[in-house]
Amino acid sequence: MNRLAGEPSAYLRQHAGNPVDWQPFDEAAFAEARARNVPVFLSIGYAACHWCHVMAGESFEDPAIAAYLRGHFVSIKVDREERPDVDDAYMAATQALSGQGGWPMSVFLTPSGQAFYAGTYFPPQQLSGRPSFRQVLEAVVEAWTQRPEEVQATAAAVAAALADPVWRVRTDGAAAGAATGPATGAAAGPGAGPVSPEGSDPAVWARSLSAAAAGAVVAMAAAEDPVQGGFGTAPKFPPTPGLEFLVRHAAGPGESARQAFGLAGRTLGAMVNSALFDQVGGGFARYSVTADWSEPHYEKMLYDNAGLLRVLVHWVRLAEARPEGLAALEAAAPVEPVHHIHATARPVPLPPAEARRAVAATVTWLLAELRLPGGAFASSLDADTVVDGVHREGASYKWSLAELRRAAGAEGAAAASAVGHFMGIPASGAGPLHPGRALTAAERAAWERLLPGLREQRAARAMPARDDKVVASWNGMLLAALAEAAMVLDEPGWLGDAVELGRYVRRVHWDGGMLRRVSHDGRAQGIEGLLEDYAACADGFLALYAATGDGQWFDFAAALLAAAQKFVQDGTVFNSAGGAALGGAPAGARFADPFDNATTGPVALLAGSLATFAAYTGSTEHRVLAERLLATLPELARRAPRSAGGLLAVGQALAAGPVETAVVGAPGPERESLLRRAWASPSPGMVVAVWDGTGAPAVPLLEGRAPAGGPPLAYVCRNMVCARPAASVEELARLL
Repeated sequence: MNRLAGEPSAYLRQHAGNPVDWQPFDEAAFAEARARNVPVFLSIGYAACHWCHVMAGESFEDPAIAAYLRGHFVSIKVDREERPDVDDAYMAATQALSGQGGWPMSVFLTPSGQAFYAGTYFPPQQLSGRPSFRQVLEAVVEAWTQRPEEVQATAAAVAAALADPVWRVRTDGAAAGAATGPATGAAAGPGAGPVSPEGSDPAVWARSLSAAAAGAVVAMAAAEDPVQGGFGTAPKFPPTPGLEFLVRHAAGPGESARQAFGLAGRTLGAMVNSALFDQVGGGFARYSVTADWSEPHYEKMLYDNAGLLRVLVHWVRLAEARPEGLAALEAAAPVEPVHHIHATARPVPLPPAEARRAVAATVTWLLAELRLPGGAFASSLDADTVVDGVHREGASYKWSLAELRRAAGAEGAAAASAVGHFMGIPASGAGPLHPGRALTAAERAAWERLLPGLREQRAARAMPARDDKVVASWNGMLLAALAEAAMVLDEPGWLGDAVELGRYVRRVHWDGGMLRRVSHDGRAQGIEGLLEDYAACADGFLALYAATGDGQWFDFAAALLAAAQKFVQDGTVFNSAGGAALGGAPAGARFADPFDNATTGPVALLAGSLATFAAYTGSTEHRVLAERLLATLPELARRAPRSAGGLLAVGQALAAGPVETAVVGAPGPERESLLRRAWASPSPGMVVAVWDGTGAPAVPLLEGRAPAGGPPLAYVCRNMVCARPAASVEELARLL
C-alpha cells in the first residue's frame, strides 16, 4: 500500500498516486524489509526537481515497474529538503559507489539501511551505455538472491569507508581538522584574534587567516570565466557563499581586496544581466545549464534567493562606498568585441543602481510568489509548468517575438523588435530573456516600455507548482537578508515583512526549547531542526534586532544559540541533536560539514552567529567558540577555496573586529541620519544597536551609553572599547 497520501511533504504527496507502494522513511518500512528479507529501494528528490518528475512519469507511473518493485523491494520516498540528514548520508554513499550524485537519487539498501548500489536518474530504456531502470532492478535482485555475501561485503565496505568524515570540526582544540591529520588549538580572550593551530600566538594566527583569504582570492580569480562571468564552466551555479566572502574582503585595503571587488562585481553583473535572473518577475533560478548563463534550470529556490539577496544588499553598500573601485574597473575593461552570443565586451561590475533594482525585483517576487499566509515563505517553485497535462520545463519564463509585440502594442513594433534582439529572443519559437550584458540607457527605456505588458501576459499564464513547506533555516536566511535590505535601501515596508516572518518562526517552529525544521499550514511537523536551522535562525534574529532595536529578537537569538549547544558533544560538532547515526546510514554524515554547498555551511552559520552575539555582549565564551570553529580554515581554504566561502566570510568579520556601532538618542531625523550612515558601512559583519535611552538596554553594548538629553550620538567600538562618540554624520563616517 502506498503510504504517502497523509504526508505533509508536497514532494511525497506528488507520489501518493503512483502505483508504487511508497513508504515514508520510518522504522515500519525497514521492519517490513527485514521481515520479508528484501532490499530497500530508496528514492530521494524534492518538489521542484525536473528530473525527479521525468523519472516519476517514465518509471514510477509504470504499472509493470510498480509490480516488480512491490514483489522484490520495499520502496521508500524521501524529501531531501525535509530530511537533509537522510539526503546527506546517502549522497555520501551514492558518490562513493557511483562517482557522482544528484537528484533523483536512487539507492539500494540492506534492510539494516546500509547502501550497496546507487545511482541517480535511470531511463526507462537502455540509453547511451546507461542501463534502464528495469535492468538495474533486475540486476539488484539477482545479486541479492544469488550473491548475498558479495552484497553484504559491499555494504559493509561502504559503511566502513564512510564511518568518519574527511573533516571533523572540533571545538576543544583536539583533533580539530581532517580526520587523518589532527591539529591543536588554544583559547584566546575577546579581541585577541582567532585561536592559532600553531600555538597560542594570535598574531601568527591572524597572519594565517589573512594569507588564507588572499590565497582564496587568487584561486577564485584563476577559476573565473573571463568572458561569461562567474566561475568554472557549464553547468554554472551561483557561488553565493563565495560572493559573500569576496564582498567582505573587498571592503579592506590592498591588492587582494581590489581583486575581490572585481570578482564579486563581475559575477553579480553576469548573473543579474542574464536569463538566470527572471527579467520580468524577479528572482534567480537554481543554475544555468550553459556557461553564458543563457539557459537556466528553471526551479526557483528560497535558499538561493535569500542568499543572493543578502549578497546584493552588501554589494550595494560596498559599491556605493567605493565608487573609485567601480570607476577603475570600468576604465580597465576591454572594449574589443568577444565571442559571446549577446555581449560586446567582457563583464563589468554591477553598478549600484542596477544592484538596487535587482534587490527590489527579488523582494517583490518573494513577497508575491513565495510568501504564505502568516508571513513565512515557501520553499520553491517547480522547474516545470504543467501545460495541457504535460510537464514543460521553463514554459512560464519563455517568450516569443509575437508576445513581445503584443506587450508593446500597436505603435511599438520597432521597440519589440529591438527588445527581442538585445534580449536574445529567437526569430521563431520562444526562449528566455537573456541580455547577456548591461543594457544601455536607450535599451533600458525600450525594455521598461514593454515590461508592464509582459507582466500582464505572465499573470495570465499557468505557473509552476509551489512547494509550501516552510523550512526554518531558509526562512532564517531570508529573515537576515530582508531585515538588512530594509535598512540599506530604506524600505520600511520590508522591515514589517521581516518582523511578520520572525513572529511566524518563533510562534510555529519554537516550542520553548526545541526548534522544528519544517512546518506546513502553520503547524510544525517532522524532525527537530538541524544545526543549520538553529544557526541560520539565530543569525536572522540577530539581524532583525539590529534593524528594529527590539530586544525581544535579540533574546530569542540568544535562546537559539543556547539550545544549539546540543550540537557540540565531547568537542565534536554534529549536524543533528544527539549526533546519532540513522540506522545503517553512513555514520560520517552525522558530523557537521565545514564546507559550503548552495548555501553557507552550518559550521560557518554557527560561527557567524556566535561572533555577532559576542560583539553585542562582549562574551568571551561565544567569541572563543567562534574562533575555534575557524581553527582549520587556512587548510580548508587552501584545499577548496570556493567551498570555504562561508568560513572565510566569518574570518573577515573577526579580523575587522567586527565593528560595533551603537546609536543612542531620541527618535527623529538626527538619529535616523546616524543610523542610515551606520547601515551604509561595508565593514564586514558590523553590528548595529539603537536605543532611545528608556528602560533597560537590550544588549551590553548599549550599557552606560544612555543619552544625557543632548543630540543623538553614535559610538563606534571594537571589543567593547569605543572611540569618542560622534554627533554628526561626517564624524561617524570618519570613525567607520
